[in-house]
Amino acid sequence: MTSRPSAPDAAPAARRLPAGPLACALGALLALSIVLSLGFGANMLPLDQVVAGLRQGLGGPATSPTAHLIVWQLRLPRTLLAVIVGAGLAIAGASIQTLAQNPLADPYLLGVSSGASVGATAVIAGGLGALGGRLALTGGALVGALAASVLVFGVAQLQGGLTPLRLVLTGTILSSAFSSLSSCLIFVSGNQQAAQAVLFWLLGTLSGAQWSNLLLPAIVTLVLGIVLYSLSGWLDALANGAQVAIALGVPVTQLRIALFVIQAVLVGVLVASSGGIGFVGLVMPHLARLLVGGRHRVLFPIAALIGAVFMVWVDVITRILVAPVEIPASVVTGLIGAPIFLVLLGRRTYEFGSGS
Repeated sequence: MTSRPSAPDAAPAARRLPAGPLACALGALLALSIVLSLGFGANMLPLDQVVAGLRQGLGGPATSPTAHLIVWQLRLPRTLLAVIVGAGLAIAGASIQTLAQNPLADPYLLGVSSGASVGATAVIAGGLGALGGRLALTGGALVGALAASVLVFGVAQLQGGLTPLRLVLTGTILSSAFSSLSSCLIFVSGNQQAAQAVLFWLLGTLSGAQWSNLLLPAIVTLVLGIVLYSLSGWLDALANGAQVAIALGVPVTQLRIALFVIQAVLVGVLVASSGGIGFVGLVMPHLARLLVGGRHRVLFPIAALIGAVFMVWVDVITRILVAPVEIPASVVTGLIGAPIFLVLLGRRTYEFGSGS
């Protein structure tokens, strides 16, 4: 699908940072963050031990088996999952804000997270998690997320079409219903241990990351990120209003359906991999818009890089704040993301949809 020319960006160029150098700087910061983060945890490792563990994992000499086990087998998979989740949620947030024409929209607005919670709760409360382990939990969450997305889509269509307001209202109402259903499943099961496991998963955790379960979220995030990037011109036009987009020849209805399906699959896979992690998809796209403007061609990669760096350090904080106990990721993202978002709201030079 080829993008059409977009509406002009209303923000003065002087307000923006050059996207190319900024992307290079963020890429370097991300690489440095990944390496440094591997030393943090209940067992702190110096940088030379981290490097030794990485070298052994890449086929180098076995100089430190303990460092190799901690760095390569335990910490690197969860750090890479943090990169994938941070980038994916930021991209999903940028697209869903354009779809819903709402600066307060985030990837969980359409009930995807709540639907995933129903699926995960059903697996845990039903005792299936003990049989299928992490795979059963991920599968249940993914099925629940996609089922919730289909239900939201169907209800919105029956009510008159996939308009921004109808999507927001339908998603909000059904999200509340899904949350109530999750609570009911926990209450009926009468399993206190299962309730605690569900609560921890709902607040987000990267502790279950393994090399074997990185492939699906990585491929989905990369492929759908490329698809969204290819639609940048149409998304620029849609961000300035449906009438502007129609006047520029954008098939608005088809584009909205495509965006809905893309974000449903993307967020569903990410939630199934890491649980519900809030604020990343809400705050990171706004920060990226403030830095480089609202054109999606530069917004998507910058938001993805910022989200990835942010989640790497969020994961570090979850591991060390009250070590050896790990705290849920959403606790950290909320404590950090809320003040950042309030600061962004206070900037008079920033307006959603204007490219500024």
